[in-house]
Amino acid sequence: MGKNIRKTKTELKIELSNRFKFKGIKIQNIFNILSKSKMAKEKKFITCDGNQAAAHISYMFSEVAAIYPITPSSTMAEYVDEWAAAGRKNIFGETVLVQEMQSEGGAAGAVHGSLQAGALTSTYTASQGLLLMIPNMYKIAGELLPCVFNVSARTLASHSLCIFGDHQDVMACRQTGFAMFCSGSVQEVMDLSAVPHLATLETKVPFINFFDGFRTSHEYHKIEEMDMEDIRPLVKEEFIEDFRNRALTPERPVTRGTAENPETFFTHREACNPYYDAIPEVVEKYCQEMTKITGREYHLFNYYGAEDAENIIILMGSATEPAREAIDYLNKQGKKVGMVAVHLFRPFSVDFLKKTIPATVKRIAVLDRTKEPGAEGEPLYLDVKSALYDDERKPLIVGGRYGLGSSDTTPAKIVAVFKNLELPQPKNHFTVGIVDDVTFTSLPEEEEIPMGGDDLFEAKFYGLGADGTVGANKNSVQIIGNNTNKYCQAYFSYDSKKSGGFTCSHLRFGDSPIHSAYQVNTPNFVACHVQAYLHMYDVTRGLRKNGFFLLNTIFDGEELVNFIPNKVKRYFAQNNITVYYINATKIAQEIGLGNRTNTILQSAFFRITEVIPLDLAVEQMKAFIVKSYSKKGQDVVDKNFGAVDRGGEYKQLTVDPAWANLADDEAKEDNAPAFVKELVRPINGQAGDLLKVSDFVKHNTVDGTWQNGTAAFEKRGVEAFVPVWNVENCIQCNKCSFVCPHAAIRPFVLTDEELAGIEGLATQDVKAPKALAGMHFRVEISVLDCLGCGNCADVCPGKKGEKALTMVPFNVDAEDMVKEAANWEYLVHKVASKQDLVDIKQSPKNSQFAQPLFEFSGACSGCGETPYVKLISQLFGDRQMIANATGCSSIYSASIPSTPYTKNAKGQGPAFDNSLFEDFCEFGLGMVMGNKKMKERIAHLLEEAKAQEHVPAEFVAAADKWMANMNDSEGSKEAAAELKPLIAAGAEKGCPICKELKTLDHYLVKRSQWIIGGDGASYDIGYGGLDHVLASGEDVNILVLDTEVYSNTGGQSSKSTPLGAIAQFAAQGKRIRKKDLGLMQTTYGYIYVAQVAMGADNAQTLKAIREAEAYPGPSLIIAYAPCINHGLKRKGGMGRSQHEEELAVECGYWHLWRYNPLLADEGKNPFTLDSKAPNWENFRDFLLGEVRYLSVQKAFPKEADELFSQAEKMAKLRYQTYVRKSQEDWSEQI
Repeated sequence: MGKNIRKTKTELKIELSNRFKFKGIKIQNIFNILSKSKMAKEKKFITCDGNQAAAHISYMFSEVAAIYPITPSSTMAEYVDEWAAAGRKNIFGETVLVQEMQSEGGAAGAVHGSLQAGALTSTYTASQGLLLMIPNMYKIAGELLPCVFNVSARTLASHSLCIFGDHQDVMACRQTGFAMFCSGSVQEVMDLSAVPHLATLETKVPFINFFDGFRTSHEYHKIEEMDMEDIRPLVKEEFIEDFRNRALTPERPVTRGTAENPETFFTHREACNPYYDAIPEVVEKYCQEMTKITGREYHLFNYYGAEDAENIIILMGSATEPAREAIDYLNKQGKKVGMVAVHLFRPFSVDFLKKTIPATVKRIAVLDRTKEPGAEGEPLYLDVKSALYDDERKPLIVGGRYGLGSSDTTPAKIVAVFKNLELPQPKNHFTVGIVDDVTFTSLPEEEEIPMGGDDLFEAKFYGLGADGTVGANKNSVQIIGNNTNKYCQAYFSYDSKKSGGFTCSHLRFGDSPIHSAYQVNTPNFVACHVQAYLHMYDVTRGLRKNGFFLLNTIFDGEELVNFIPNKVKRYFAQNNITVYYINATKIAQEIGLGNRTNTILQSAFFRITEVIPLDLAVEQMKAFIVKSYSKKGQDVVDKNFGAVDRGGEYKQLTVDPAWANLADDEAKEDNAPAFVKELVRPINGQAGDLLKVSDFVKHNTVDGTWQNGTAAFEKRGVEAFVPVWNVENCIQCNKCSFVCPHAAIRPFVLTDEELAGIEGLATQDVKAPKALAGMHFRVEISVLDCLGCGNCADVCPGKKGEKALTMVPFNVDAEDMVKEAANWEYLVHKVASKQDLVDIKQSPKNSQFAQPLFEFSGACSGCGETPYVKLISQLFGDRQMIANATGCSSIYSASIPSTPYTKNAKGQGPAFDNSLFEDFCEFGLGMVMGNKKMKERIAHLLEEAKAQEHVPAEFVAAADKWMANMNDSEGSKEAAAELKPLIAAGAEKGCPICKELKTLDHYLVKRSQWIIGGDGASYDIGYGGLDHVLASGEDVNILVLDTEVYSNTGGQSSKSTPLGAIAQFAAQGKRIRKKDLGLMQTTYGYIYVAQVAMGADNAQTLKAIREAEAYPGPSLIIAYAPCINHGLKRKGGMGRSQHEEELAVECGYWHLWRYNPLLADEGKNPFTLDSKAPNWENFRDFLLGEVRYLSVQKAFPKEADELFSQAEKMAKLRYQTYVRKSQEDWSEQI
């Protein structure tokens, strides 16, 4: 538009007339706006996402920011923290003071306090985090404190957790007294976020500034940036002064936060009404100011469509963008349709809405992105019905739900809504975008067709989590956006796995602004960066005729042709697809990038598509490499430069016309249950959007219940390397299995008969223990479940320096790998577990003869957390109850459709549930309380049964035995085995007591209650609960998986983060020491506490877990867990995470100890320091081996040396404390 202003008025009017045909906008009005606007000033375009746009504006108006991480809003706070660290100035010429809090409730309290102290304060949140702020929001609104809460609107956890976008969270706040303002695109977030900041200053009413989580918050878009100097004149000094004058101060003391009685509260509460009555006019005024600045017209309600529309829709948020495309499409067909996009939702202005709706309107569909079960309708629908109840136009109004959990809302779905309005009796309370074949709310589906414009180029990139595909595409869209006149957009979809999961990047480029706020469904170009995906997903779905396809593959020639499924080859031939392929995996290995193929494939994309000149693309790719990787060292930069240069090593595959007639490959039959075939596999195949409501009802999952063990059916085979076992070099230590994050490598013990059932299986004779003498030993790898981290090979001691495991490139179709996969199936399904023959708790080696009841999780390759979780499942899984905090461990443990917790041959296994982030310990205590009460009920019933006439003596004996052993794990197992059949027999004979006992017999075996969470949950948001539950004295076991950052939300600082480490929210390096959670809990004296690091000492880890579970009271285990967020620099990266744990202990960074209260009862020191005296000389080398420390040195070299010295000093102080405690004399009693 900056160039168009130079055209003549006549030329511009003609162009605008063509552009805004059917859209109900007077051309002269637009021209007047443009003429008055500041568009003569050169516009600055940036490529950013919605969170950055919101943070950009918020930073200008904020003096203080109280923050806490939650997806998808965290990056707003991260930007503010980074900008403050870099010295960026706000509108007052100051940097923002940023304070991370321990929870969202804490952040809201800090906002409240900071506002009362007279500082303009903001926060950033979403979902459950916003709900935790609600109590304070009432206070902030009631006290008329101007502020803005920036919200990336997100789903609330109900039957399951969903981190994606809809309006459930903000709708839960509409009663708080906060005004609510919504933007529908990245550009709107940039243009309009100043409106709530300005309006709150004038009206004194606080605002929620919200936009759709992920669809807007994480969508990259080329937009015009708002300049602070354009906004500055709108900030009125008198409003700032009035706010300052109301600050609490001892110089002008007043009392607030009073308590009030019935005779005045109601009257007093009504006094605020004028403040709310003024809001619509104030907001409209500032919307008009934004119109003058941007040239884009903004109001409380924006109308788009035909001036004489008869059928319109009313909605807010990102779906207004595809609605534009649908309206353009329908109006070109002669329809008369339009849309009202809502910006100010609270207060809801009836007058402004009525003025916005065309006079010709007859029918209205109101779309809500939320669900309120039991209500007569959703909130926006009810508001519109109420607003137009007495309107003289008397339009027919229907309402519907759409887009829950970021369910994609395309123009085709909007077309379905308009078609519904055309029916003689339109469906009310409808759903759109799903198939509801149970209550029949859904509208008929419409065919997806491209509506974004002829000049739009669309591309999809299928990648593997942490392979760099998403990062490369973020760079690509910025390269194109920043170096051409093209508009661009990028959006990224993921499954719920951590690194190693499915990713899909959706990119668009065009000559006109892009309104396609939905996933790419009709791409011109598809890149598949993981060859296995050809067999797992429909990667050609929607690829346009004459399109392009790029495959990263290790195959060539006939081998490649044979590898590609017939369905894909048929699509290539029938649609004239140009196919390219490249072995980026091999190139990456040659360069030294491991499995990071992203830069090679990014280079290939630019070369094939020629969206920008190649020399410019190469220059810009290298510039972004420096920006992205310079903190990781020059070697990483140089390797990526090499990757750019080798991106041209692709070849073209000749597409045989005969492929057009190929039949589908024969489907492989297996014994998967219907639940897996009908639910799990469609979701895993990225076809979950094709499931119907009845599919979930049929399989009894309405309440979110999911069957255990579904992860075992995935068999993805996505690793680049896989371990191979050398039978000659194995010493049967089982260390490989002990440390495997995914339970993909295990020892098997076979009898002669079992060995005879399979051909060509190399084994050794079992060397120990004696109970397995005469049997055969084999280490087997599930090559289709392994993620190829290499930890097993790294820890393998081998024989005489020759390892028994070596990592080799993985080829799923290679003969040896097919054989390994077959071996695994036989060993898992045909070879019985021998764990009952050995004491699995006696040694790390023995523990691995136990079946892992936690396998193939969605955790990152090389994850430091899951080996602990897996070990506990092996030791106690058959009677384990788990209360899990929200976070990494809940996501990799229970993300639909993958459930890694599984069952043993008897059908027993861990029972898992996740409540919230902040209450995981209380949730676990509740489980204990419920279990305890049910056991009391059993004891009562058994006493009642014993008192009956004719009760068998053996029943009485079995009942007495159980009651004597009910709190002993092994004793209760033995007693339950005797009692259960007697109860069943009694129930069968009609005994009413036995009938009730039969419903409770699953409580007979003592349960092993585990409460699992990360350091964010345990040190911060859930610490109060953790402390209370441990103090309760109940028999619970808490496992803290300590990564020293908030791993699940992107690596933000927690109170576990050590001094000196860079993390999100600690952009300059953490300046305070790590909280010693374990030592704090030892002060109670009756809590078992241990600090462990598996890679440093397998035996100590096992001993601590064993002692903790056996201790008849509360226990706490803090387990060190290297994380992908640490950025391990040492060769092997996360493939040597166990070695990283070893180094951490060896240099004194982490310490191993146990505190056992039972020893105190014996007059012994309960504190045992298990780790040896550290080699402090290696401390700094350890720090510099991780990017979280190395980047401090690179970004802040002056401060780094002092920070690292302080970090070492703190580690030494900590160690000295442990040494002193280990030397205490407990023999004397007072």
